[in-house]
Amino acid sequence: MNESFNIYEFVSTMKNITPEEIWDMLFIPGCIFLAALCIGQFINSLIASWLERHFDEDEISIRYIILKSARGLPRAWIVGMTLYWLINSTNINWAAANLFSYILSAWLSFTLFQVMARAATGFIELCAQRNKNIPQTSLLPNIINVVIYAMGILLILSSMGISIAPLLTAMGIGGMAIALGLQETLANICAGIYLLMSKQLSIDDYVRLSTGEEGRVADITWRFTTIIATSGNAVVVPNQKISSAIITNYCMPEPDMTIKVPCGVAYDSDLDFVEQVTLEVAWEITQKVDNTVTKKPGVFFHTFNESSIDFNVVLHCSKFADQFKLKHEFIKALTKRYRQEGIEIPFPIRTVYNQPVHEAN
Repeated sequence: MNESFNIYEFVSTMKNITPEEIWDMLFIPGCIFLAALCIGQFINSLIASWLERHFDEDEISIRYIILKSARGLPRAWIVGMTLYWLINSTNINWAAANLFSYILSAWLSFTLFQVMARAATGFIELCAQRNKNIPQTSLLPNIINVVIYAMGILLILSSMGISIAPLLTAMGIGGMAIALGLQETLANICAGIYLLMSKQLSIDDYVRLSTGEEGRVADITWRFTTIIATSGNAVVVPNQKISSAIITNYCMPEPDMTIKVPCGVAYDSDLDFVEQVTLEVAWEITQKVDNTVTKKPGVFFHTFNESSIDFNVVLHCSKFADQFKLKHEFIKALTKRYRQEGIEIPFPIRTVYNQPVHEAN
């Protein structure tokens, strides 16, 4: 900047200007500014309404990403460029106008990096939607956003004539001190990246940790992983704890779940008929709970018990959380069908003999 801003000179200059001169000086620029603001808001509203009518967030496309990333940009640039033109086209020679021009240029440049960050996040979501091997978590978008914004700030400072070499040196020295003080946080970030790269966990996987926590994975952030338990409560576990724990992932290598339901019938039952009825009920309930399942249920007799012939019914479901509902509906439907068909589910029977006690002579 060629001139330094002197507040005393600015105040003394403003004292010599009458209210009428201030009004004449600001009326036309103010009208132009309001017109630019209205035009920018109108264009932004057109983009928002177009997105709402023609696109769905569940079906991300490149055009959707570009338009969504550009929301707010027309208004910012129209208003910013108008202010920049008004400042440089008037007869104001204060150094404050020079400073304000620099601030406007930095702000407009920052909005471009903001659009780049939004677009990068959108492309990550698009890739995750098309490629199931890329997990849809907030960790990767957050890292990309931090990198883009940091690069943007450094480039803006460099374009304003501010040397960034001392800043980078200070950041390097300070980064070592920060790393020592934030060892646990950095360990969680590295653990989260490791979880994503190793593909041990994905969103909506049902997992059980060796520490006892279990539920559906809702999100993996830079510090912790959120697990939604079957009770509906959110369990927040640090990434470092998950990476060092023994994990049982019920959705890997395939999301199909096998459920075993033990049953028993009386000894005088027709086992072929029992098998036929049980398979009919099992398949009907499986399709009712989850019609995406293609594997047929099975019946396997295994034990001659004290009062029943025992067998296992093997059911299949595509989601671990559906097993509880599937068991519930199957047991109700099977009990009702057995009663209709006259198939007996025996109670445990024990015969107790009482030996008389002879009185001692």
